[in-house]
Amino acid sequence: MTVTLSGREAYKDELAKLAETEERILCLEADLGGKNHPFQLRHPERFLNLGIAELAGVDIAAGLAEAGYVPFISTFAAFAALRAAESVKLSLGYMGKNVKLVAPYGGVSGGWFGTTHHALEDIAVIQSFQNIRIACPHGDEETRKVIREAAVSEEPYYIRLSRNDAFESLPRPSSTPCTELLVEGAAVNSRAKLCLISVGEQATELCKALTEQYESVVHAHACYVDSQSLKAYVEPLKALADRFLVVEEHRATGGTASYLALLLPEHPVHSHNCGEQWPTYGGTHAEVLADLGFGLEPLRRQIESLIGGLDDT
Repeated sequence: MTVTLSGREAYKDELAKLAETEERILCLEADLGGKNHPFQLRHPERFLNLGIAELAGVDIAAGLAEAGYVPFISTFAAFAALRAAESVKLSLGYMGKNVKLVAPYGGVSGGWFGTTHHALEDIAVIQSFQNIRIACPHGDEETRKVIREAAVSEEPYYIRLSRNDAFESLPRPSSTPCTELLVEGAAVNSRAKLCLISVGEQATELCKALTEQYESVVHAHACYVDSQSLKAYVEPLKALADRFLVVEEHRATGGTASYLALLLPEHPVHSHNCGEQWPTYGGTHAEVLADLGFGLEPLRRQIESLIGGLDDT
């Protein structure tokens, strides 16, 4: 029986598998890999625990990339995008070093860890650096596919994951890269009143659930949200609908909706996000999201306000 893993665990497992045939792959951790890390168990000579030294870790990874290796370095999203921001900007953005920065605990998936370990600004920060692929995969299989894509690409990557929730990915043909939108819903074959655009795991689960309830709504799941990918989405999105609602576990400021609004100046682009206030509620991932107004019922109300109430069906 196939076990569905969380994105964080799927990453570790898939990278360990890839390293069996690709000797250039290295795994660097900032002291959060946990016991029995699959890569450490299978390839101990290529596993480095650098401790709580995120900025230096990115610099080390850049040096290893310059030497011809393919380093994957993992730490909390808040520390990857913010504490190590200068090194990410210079090594990945400016110099384009072939570093894969894997960032679990994206959004508020850390729950009880609190505001210092939450990351509601990371996509805005990394997008502003340019030239870095940004992937927010949904579920076990899409996470694995992104890791495979990153491993064979020469581009720097920022891969945002959650913590412990495990989801089944939306079905994607094996020949279709994760850079392409996945579209679902009854309105796929006609012009929809509204197109939901999901970014990340929790957002995609919400959009999956609600798209089934509205025949005039279509759902486009975006795995990659770097500027290059968002520009490529413009024409496919315009073919689906005239109005868009981006659902993303992120602040409104600098989120994907902000960038798409610039790319789609003739189309209304709305956002369902985590607001602008600091999370102050201690609880599970779901409880913190609820306190921030991000969830099924708030999204349902927003959809109905945009399409003019319930569908007639």
